[in-house]
Order: sequence, then C-alpha cells, then structure tokens
Amino acid sequence: MADDRKFTHIDCFAGPGGICTGLTAAGFHTLVAIEYIKTCCETYSANHPDVHVIHSDIRKVTAEQILPFIPENGVDLVTSGMPCETFSTAGNTSRSFYDDRQFLFREGIRVAQISNARFLLFENVPGITSKRTQKDSKTLIVDVLKNELVEAGYENYIEIVLDATQFGVPQKRNRYFILASRDKHVKLSGPKPTASHITTVEEAFAGLPNVLPNTKISPTEYLEEDSDYSRLLKNNSFWKRGANMQKELFLQTPMKHREHTICRFALLKPGEGLKDLFTRFSDEDIATLQRARILPKKMFIKRNVRLKLNEPSSTVTSHCLDEFVHPTSNRALTVRECARLQSFPDSYIFHGPFLVPHIDRTVQDKYEQIGDAVPPLLAYAWGTQIINILRSTPQ
Repeated sequence: MADDRKFTHIDCFAGPGGICTGLTAAGFHTLVAIEYIKTCCETYSANHPDVHVIHSDIRKVTAEQILPFIPENGVDLVTSGMPCETFSTAGNTSRSFYDDRQFLFREGIRVAQISNARFLLFENVPGITSKRTQKDSKTLIVDVLKNELVEAGYENYIEIVLDATQFGVPQKRNRYFILASRDKHVKLSGPKPTASHITTVEEAFAGLPNVLPNTKISPTEYLEEDSDYSRLLKNNSFWKRGANMQKELFLQTPMKHREHTICRFALLKPGEGLKDLFTRFSDEDIATLQRARILPKKMFIKRNVRLKLNEPSSTVTSHCLDEFVHPTSNRALTVRECARLQSFPDSYIFHGPFLVPHIDRTVQDKYEQIGDAVPPLLAYAWGTQIINILRSTPQ
C-alpha cells in the first residue's frame, strides 16, 4: 500500500526559507514559519505563500499563534537553526560574546513541545560544540542543550557534522546537527552523502552571463552552456515550485565598485584574497598601493577572495558580498551567483535591499539573507532521510 501521508513541519528561525525549500522538495509540508527579520519574512512569503509566517521574536510567540495552523495531533518535524554569531570562529572576537542568543535553542524545544512534534532537528556551526556558557565556565552550551532535550522528552538523539559538498552544494560548508525524537525506540541516522562528485564554482555558474560593474544592465536570458547542477536549480518540478514560477534569469545584477577597488580585484590570482596581497607585495609596494587606495590601511583576514573555477567556494556567509570576487571578472558576485553557491532554485525571489549596514539587525539585505540560510540541497537530504525514518516508524 502506498504511503500517502502528509509530512508536516514547523520552521523556527526560518530566515529566507532555505530549510523549507529543501524539505518541500523532499515531500514535507511546512505549516508555520517563525522569523524576526522583516525582509526574511517577505522573502519567505513570496516563495512559500501557503505557509503561515509569524513575524516576531520567537520568545514572544505563543501556542495560540501556532496551534490553529497545525493538525490536532501535532506535527512530524520542527527545525531550529538559531543564529550562529556567538558560536562562529570566523571572527577574532565573535566567541567573546556571551548573551541570551546562545540559549535560543530553548525556543526550538518549546515550539516542539507546543506542537507535539515527533522529531526536532537543530542546525548550527560546528563551533557550538566547544562554546561555553560563560568565559570561565566548564559547562558547554551543547551539553545544556542536550540535557534540556532529555528533560523535554526528546531523549533519543544523534549528533552529526555534515559537509555540504557531499550533498551537491558547491560550497565548503560544515554544519552541526542534532536530530531528536520523542520515540526512544526509533533508530535515528543522518543522511548519507548523495553527490557523485564535488560540484565546482564553474558548474554552479554555468549559464549565467557575465556582467560589468557600474552598469545597469541585468541580463534576463541564460547562456546556452549548462551543467547538471544548473539544470537542477532551474528544475521547478524537482523543487515543487509550480509551473507558474519565474523561468527567466533575474537578480544577475552588477554591483557598483570604485575604480581603485576594481584595480585591487585585478591583482588577485585565483584563490588569493586581500590578506595574500599584503603578503605577496613588499612593504614599499604596499605603501604605494595604499596611497592609491588600491589596498586599504587595514588587512582583513577573509575579504576579497577570488574564487577558483575548478573548486567549490569557501563557506558563503552574510558577508559574502565583501568576501568573494568573481573567478574571472574583477567584481563582486551577483545575488544570483551567491544563491547558486547556496543551492537556491533560480526561480527563488529575494526581497529587501541589495545592501544595508550590518549594524541594523532588523533588516537583512539580499546577500545577508542568502549567506545566513541553510543550503536547500542540504535540507533536502535531511528531508528525504527523515521521511524514510517516519515511513518506517509506526504512527
């Protein structure tokens, strides 16, 4: 007998909808999404109009806001990808922050209890496994998380770190997951690698026409070249996005660059970044380049890295506009190119401005939304795996 169950999902810390996009392709029906940032909510609703999106600080969300939109017996899955700033090792000072954000995992557990969720999936950077609750404490955040999972009835859980390149994402991105179940007898396991090879930047950008910085020309037609990866991202049937979704190219919009910034990009060899220019040139040359404003006064460790065509990119972050340079052109990446690196479908719409100051945490620009998202192909792998577990587990 065919299993025609509808597998249901609540999306906490939903962002622009990366998890929902992958889970939808796998066969889940997302019923409720909770997100604090307004532009993320706008992006989410534009791409997933059937989902009830709650624009709110998750700590203020009540059961009354959730229960009318889910089945009486609860949902199959709650996902919780809480903000990772305090766990990231990307910056020199990021791990010095000890505030209430590092305990936001409690909200995922609370929503799972409200919705009587069978499974709960946490996602974060691997650095969460070594972050302590306080600077001088020996207690790890992740141990508090696991203890509170057990107290909430989710004592059956597994931990796993996955490499996104093993699931077809053209990006070196390791992420830490906990999959937990209320059923202590169910056998839990993570998704097995699905990629037959590592997808490269060249494959990711296949079919995208080049653009020139400081112009207003945004191409709307693809080039004839293609790759298996680019075809997948244009396949709205795979993503279950419907026949009416946009099929022409959009958001291949060039950025504005000062002339001295373009000159800096021209100095970069594939794989090199700003730090390498400070290493490669002599002190005298550096001083000359700084007087010409081609090099900044300060060296940033991860900034202006020219991508290699024959490799995946490094991790796409909320700072991807500043961090990456196109592999062959002297410019930053377009929104669509960043979305390709994250495995968002080409028909995916991103609302909000192209660029806003990072000091404003109530609004995210298009680049920030993309960089903070869970790659949809990685979410798809989890979706198919959890559905397999659900189908093998009695209701």
